[in-house]
Amino acid sequence: MNTKLTLTIEKKVIEVAKVYAKEKGQSLSEMVENYFKFVTLSRNKIKEKQLSPNVRKLRGIIKADDKFDYKQILTEELSKKYGI
Repeated sequence: MNTKLTLTIEKKVIEVAKVYAKEKGQSLSEMVENYFKFVTLSRNKIKEKQLSPNVRKLRGIIKADDKFDYKQILTEELSKKYGI
């Protein structure tokens, strides 16, 4: 069951996110939902059929060693992009 969620986000971030989502062939809502699913994955295991078709296609294509810290890399890249 879907339900509505109201978020307060900087206007520029929303504009950029909408363009990005359109380029990826998904709605902004789908993108946000997939992000929430990703960050809560350790708390709630997602079943394969619950993932969007795009995520299912990408799942498991990248192999990384055990020391790979995606959170650190993501933080660094977002800081570069948004100047934080």
